[in-house]
Amino acid sequence: MADIIKLLPDHVANQIAAGEVVQRPASVVKELMENAIDAGASTIKLVVKDGGKTLIQVIDDGVGMSVTDARLSFERHATSKIQKAEDLFQLNTKGFRGEALASIAAIAHVEMQTRTAEDEVATHIKIEGSKIISQEVTVAPKGTSMMVKNLFFNIPARRNFLKSNNVELRHIMDEFHRVALAHSTISFHFYNNGSELFNLPTSNSRQRIVNIFGAKTNEKLVPVNEDTQVVQISGYISKPEYAKKSRGEQFFFVNNRFIKSPYLHHAILGAFDGLIKKENHPGYFLYLTVDPGSIDINIHPTKTEIKFDDEHTLYAILRSTVKHSLGQFNVIPSLDFEQDQNLETPYNYKDKSAELPRINVDSSFNPFKESSGSGTAQRPNYHKQNTKSWDSLYVGMESDLGKNSGFSSVSFESDTITGSIFENKKELIDTGTTTFQLRRKYVVTTIKSGMVVIDQSRAHQRVLYEKFLKNITIKEAVSQQLLFPLSLTFSKSDCAIIEEIQDSLTTVGFVFDNISEEEVTVTGVPLSVPESEVGIILDQLISDYQQDFVVDGFSQTDILAKTLAKSLSVKTGEILDSDSQLALVNDLFACKESGVSPFNKPIYVTITEDDIDKKFI
Repeated sequence: MADIIKLLPDHVANQIAAGEVVQRPASVVKELMENAIDAGASTIKLVVKDGGKTLIQVIDDGVGMSVTDARLSFERHATSKIQKAEDLFQLNTKGFRGEALASIAAIAHVEMQTRTAEDEVATHIKIEGSKIISQEVTVAPKGTSMMVKNLFFNIPARRNFLKSNNVELRHIMDEFHRVALAHSTISFHFYNNGSELFNLPTSNSRQRIVNIFGAKTNEKLVPVNEDTQVVQISGYISKPEYAKKSRGEQFFFVNNRFIKSPYLHHAILGAFDGLIKKENHPGYFLYLTVDPGSIDINIHPTKTEIKFDDEHTLYAILRSTVKHSLGQFNVIPSLDFEQDQNLETPYNYKDKSAELPRINVDSSFNPFKESSGSGTAQRPNYHKQNTKSWDSLYVGMESDLGKNSGFSSVSFESDTITGSIFENKKELIDTGTTTFQLRRKYVVTTIKSGMVVIDQSRAHQRVLYEKFLKNITIKEAVSQQLLFPLSLTFSKSDCAIIEEIQDSLTTVGFVFDNISEEEVTVTGVPLSVPESEVGIILDQLISDYQQDFVVDGFSQTDILAKTLAKSLSVKTGEILDSDSQLALVNDLFACKESGVSPFNKPIYVTITEDDIDKKFI
């Protein structure tokens, strides 16, 4: 039998390795920026075009590479970070495998210019699909410039897998945030399609967070500091009232490396237990410093998973530290029954000295002095008037009511008025149908064969979902103008999402006066949206877009309609009057798909008369 096992060529092996290291343009950005940090750069520039599909360029002012190192850096398993196996447990650098540049060069057009401080000229190398096209001498400043063009040019299936430019840009921004937050002492610049998105100067960690997520973030942060033999914890957590349903502002850094850890995230949730809703997630920016020998980073090619020697101790320390910070800065509400509120000194008066009270007496005051005819104002003379008995006040009241047409038209409330969430649809109400509300959650109605139990929240979601879809498609939504414009503050990435879906929001009824980098001004909202919930709805919409990255216009419209329907629908616990119950039933069964909610959950169950009879056998 002939031998069938053969060694793969280098370019094939590089493409296989690239599938693990480079998943999308954001992976290239992460690897190149981490290499720039390992090179000791103080300023890093990131340039992106078309979501990274056309161009990704990272420029740094690090130590640079010699001619030999520049050529050798594109070989597999060639690295300057480690020398022996023991170095894997004493890692102080971002990279260590030596696969990133080889993997990137296998699936893209790469150009590199690099120069050390000792060299007078720089080295310029061009590579296409692992093949070196040219290597020549050029003029360039100290440092390295990596230019990656036409990503996945030789793997059409992977290139077609990429999402739209906006979605890929969003992934790149996420990686940029992770690297920039971990290294506040390095200056970062981010350019997209010729425009500057971020200009982050050298600062402390708190100022770096504010520069990335907006000025309003500063008032949300609560500092965290703890130093133990196992771990040193520093950073910030968000106040409980700023918790969101999305998980966009959760950052763990271990030895200045971003990681994902559901176990440690659960410790944070435990510290916030009772302060936030179960479906919400608190924001945090926590920096953990541990002994490099107590962790294992070589778990996943993306290096975002870490194994700790003693996770249980770390869990307990992290949870107690966050709880301590919440209590130390009076974020947790507390009651002290022994404290006398009358003895508390206001903050504005704590540095003021006590003053003796002063009494001013007017020696010329005479309450019995009669008024004179002079032009000066005098005190009035008080005297008792002779009035009739109190019952005379009501004499003639009956006749006056009959004469006064104004009193005859006055009506008084005798019962509590319950507002209806639906418009008046009496023409849709079947007077022969009986409905009632069960535990403020279900609407029960009768049919010929038995009865139907309807989930009121899911039913209203279906009704509103189809209504919003129709309005977006026909573009005939009605908007109500706000008396005063509503200004809302978001991060730069959130504002970019709102700007991306602005046209769809306008067709629903939203009117925007201005969308800047960190602020959105709303001047009009749909008729069914209260002004107080505009910020909540936009936050939920941004969260849905971050979780479900849209591909086309239909997906964008679908997510928008689902978010609005979920936010504005009747919630469990709301009381519906009989007219609203009947209107909900009629509107539900007038929908094109009345069986399931927009999120594919059943809306109602049918209980036939035979099912009821079987219970009595």
